[in-house]
Amino acid sequence: MKVQTPIRPPKARSDAALVGDPIPLSTPKTSRTAEAGSEKGRSYKPLPTRFRHHGFDYRQIAREANTAIYEQIWNSCSNPSVCYEVIRIRRREGFEIAARFVAPAEVYPNSEAWGVDGFTLTDKETAFAKMHEVACALRVKPLPNLNTVGQPQAFRGGIEPAHNR
Repeated sequence: MKVQTPIRPPKARSDAALVGDPIPLSTPKTSRTAEAGSEKGRSYKPLPTRFRHHGFDYRQIAREANTAIYEQIWNSCSNPSVCYEVIRIRRREGFEIAARFVAPAEVYPNSEAWGVDGFTLTDKETAFAKMHEVACALRVKPLPNLNTVGQPQAFRGGIEPAHNR
């Protein structure tokens, strides 16, 4: 009687991958951990310092932490006008679409976020003041204001919880 040896998967190569080596699609994803949820140590594709969008040319003229100022110039006329966009830079995680991985990246605010994460100003000095205001607001994260019985401030003067009546 012939003894059969068990079939084993091929051994993984221990040498470095070469350019053009295929990446197996069945590789399991790494599970999230508490550390993975932080932005520390992550690499995000930065916003471009220059780009063109809807007939405007944009050029980053300042950046402070997660805020930036872009000079916006409309070049479709003989006397181009200049404005300044102050933005809060957000980050999006990487994702997969149509079997392609899109890397994590910084993102410019969309039109729905304007007035919250983006502001258009006509004066350069005012734009710098706004950028510093937004940057400071991002650094300060106030703790909830608690009253003497440990309830959030919102309960003072309004409808109290049943246990306080």
